[in-house]
Amino acid sequence: MKSITIKGSKRESVGKVATKALRNAGKVPCVLYGGGEPLHFSAPELDFSKLVYTPNAHTVVIELEGGDKINAILQDIQFHPLSDKILHVDFYRLYDGKEVSMDIPVKVEGAAPGVLTGGGVLSRNKRKLRIKALPKNLPDFLIANISKLELGNKLYTSELKSDDYTILHPDNTVVCQVRTSRASMNLDDELETEEGAEDGTEEAVEGKAQGESTPEAGAEN
Repeated sequence: MKSITIKGSKRESVGKVATKALRNAGKVPCVLYGGGEPLHFSAPELDFSKLVYTPNAHTVVIELEGGDKINAILQDIQFHPLSDKILHVDFYRLYDGKEVSMDIPVKVEGAAPGVLTGGGVLSRNKRKLRIKALPKNLPDFLIANISKLELGNKLYTSELKSDDYTILHPDNTVVCQVRTSRASMNLDDELETEEGAEDGTEEAVEGKAQGESTPEAGAEN
């Protein structure tokens, strides 16, 4: 998995006044967990753009003053409710022999026959899946191959299994499916309406024909 470097400075004070001063200076207060005592540090808000504002998944290299480098993953992030500015970020330290849980994007590959020739539309039920793996086995994305999906077919998480990681969702979780398009449904409704109208017309014609024969039969008598 690709990594993004965050250059940080250890925080000597973690009070409200110090935190506010950091934010006013364009920095984000952060905490690193998973290594005993939590490590408090701050980093420039601009450093987070490639980590936060992207659909891709990344690990993080936290580079602190003095040359210390720590591998981690993003655990939680808080935004201001009005301005969407980053208020706080939590990281979790990575260890080579310890599995971690992480949300990984799903990449669709192939062309579904149900879409190409069946008139259906592809519905993406899960754009990310949570997995558990060793840091070295964390993938950049999970591949969902839809080349066998006919109209009405579904692709489940059980079909995305790998020996390198564990998917933390039930096997029957739908990742994507080919559904009947709204246009096709409307067309079917129109056809049913037309067929019903035609049936009604035929019945009316038959009824009229039967009604006309009765007086003629009486006139002959």
